[in-house]
Amino acid sequence: MADELVHYSVERGVATITLDSPHNRNALSAQLRRELRAHLTTAIEAPEVRVIVLDHTGPVFCSGMDLKESKGAGSTAQGVNEFPELLQLIWESPTPVVVKLAGPARAGGVGLVAAADIAVAAEDASFAFTEVRIGVVPAVISVTVLPRLLPRAAHELFLTGEKFDAAKAARIGLINSAVPADRLDDEVRRFTGMLALGAPQALAATKQMLRRHPVSMADDFAAMLDLSAKHFAGEEGQEGIASFLQKRPASWVPQD
Repeated sequence: MADELVHYSVERGVATITLDSPHNRNALSAQLRRELRAHLTTAIEAPEVRVIVLDHTGPVFCSGMDLKESKGAGSTAQGVNEFPELLQLIWESPTPVVVKLAGPARAGGVGLVAAADIAVAAEDASFAFTEVRIGVVPAVISVTVLPRLLPRAAHELFLTGEKFDAAKAARIGLINSAVPADRLDDEVRRFTGMLALGAPQALAATKQMLRRHPVSMADDFAAMLDLSAKHFAGEEGQEGIASFLQKRPASWVPQD
């Protein structure tokens, strides 16, 4: 549709969701949030989709909440109230999510980056938590951002609002890699290609495992032993073992 702000396409098991609202720097307007949530849900529920890529048009990945919509609205009418559901949808997606940044991310846009499993940026992309400079708090995005960042970096960047480059973003754990702009597509394909080699159920279970908060080491070992044995004996595990021994691709690996 010509008036949509988020586009959806699927090719060889990779669903690409593209933010296309360059007139406002891909700000998280009500329409963009609604369409992004709908396309993410479609991709997550589609059995043929093995990897989700979050892309963008224009020079900016995402500038955060749409401040024009926020101006004058009461606390219960602020668009940020809908943002936790969107971040949780990405964070808890059983399908791996890769974010591709050819340009800057700010505030809520960085929250999207942190919610994804893999994030790749062009070297000239930049980041900033600008909330304190306009009198607000980066509270909602902290839920996805803080598990990624080194603690010292979190204090520095949340409190100062200072802009930082992609190389620093990689050093502090916000993104996986920073590459020259002309290598960005190749780097994204490198990750999507590797992710597509994983068994769908095993990937979903591994994502859930990575999010766990163990109560004690004994309880954690017990839970992880149960999870491991279940997947070794399961359909995917047995197929993976057989394909390894038979020196052939596993049944879930996309074929040309």
